[in-house]
Parts: sequence; C-alpha cells; structure tokens
Amino acid sequence: MCLISLIVLLLKSKHLLLMLMSLEFLVIYIYFGLFIMMTYLNYEYYFVMIFLTMSVCEGTLGLSILVSLIRSYGNDYFQSFNVLW
Repeated sequence: MCLISLIVLLLKSKHLLLMLMSLEFLVIYIYFGLFIMMTYLNYEYYFVMIFLTMSVCEGTLGLSILVSLIRSYGNDYFQSFNVLW
C-alpha cells in the first residue's frame, strides 16, 4: 500500500486531488504501522490518537486549499498552480 501510494504520488501527479489522496494513503499506512507497533510493545494509544487527529486536520486543510484553488482557477491541474510561486 505504501509503495503504490508513492508510485501514484511520483508518477501520476497531474491532479492535485490525486496527490492529496495518495498522501492520505501514506498517512493511513503510517497510522497502521504505529498502531501495530503500539500494540506489539503494549503501550498506550494516546500518541496514535494524537497522530490521527493531526492527520485529519491535515486532510481538512488540504481539501480547503483545493476548494479555494478550484474556485479561483477553475481546475485542479497541478501544473496550472505554478503561477502562484
């Protein structure tokens, strides 16, 4: 799952929404790894819950930026956002 999302992120980076989705798959993979590690080491799940909260905030921020850019430019092509820099 991690390899597939990295391949999509690197090779299919035409749309901003597709890039955000592949980043979310990477976050889910990291979350799953943290959960397995915490279960294996018999730790508490507080850090996992904080990580999940931060990843939800990151996803929400990415979607809000996507909506504002689509309203401004009319599409979600990543190449058209190079004029922003």
